[in-house]
Amino acid sequence: MNKDVLSILVSEDEIDTITTRIAAEIDRDYADSGKKLLLLCILKGSVVFMGDLMKKITLPVEIDFMKVSSYGAGTASSGRVNILLDLHRQDLPDVDIVIVEDIIDSGRTLSYLIDYLKLKGANSVKTCTLLDKPERRDPSLVDFHPDYCGTIIPDEFVIGYGLDYDEQYRALPYVGILKPEVYTK
Repeated sequence: MNKDVLSILVSEDEIDTITTRIAAEIDRDYADSGKKLLLLCILKGSVVFMGDLMKKITLPVEIDFMKVSSYGAGTASSGRVNILLDLHRQDLPDVDIVIVEDIIDSGRTLSYLIDYLKLKGANSVKTCTLLDKPERRDPSLVDFHPDYCGTIIPDEFVIGYGLDYDEQYRALPYVGILKPEVYTK
């Protein structure tokens, strides 16, 4: 375990079980769609999760990427979504999109992206997350629930398996809780 990790929250084995389960759910839900299936990775943190997930989906699947930001300085969301890398496709009416996210906090970013992609003409848009922090959501602002959820976690600062703090820790093969003294310096 990394010296900055307080504890392991989701182990490698648990991540493998989660990706297998979610892939089977996606296979089941889109088996008879008749549309193209697109996994839309939200960069950067979701790339590891999407890589493992797409290998377990048995249906033909395409991938693409968006980069969005809702964080200002530090560890708190600004509440404003900025699209830094957009999805550009002419065939969106023939595409079922599954947005792949590493973690959901407030739910504002994904709520915004769902509406945005529907306005762009996507046939359907669903959401998939490895980690969900429902404690962080204010239902008076956003009543959001992911369509595919790996696991619900407590309101802790987590790293690993694509998740970072200051671009560090992404390569850890598990999800761990970062020691508070690391990010409160």
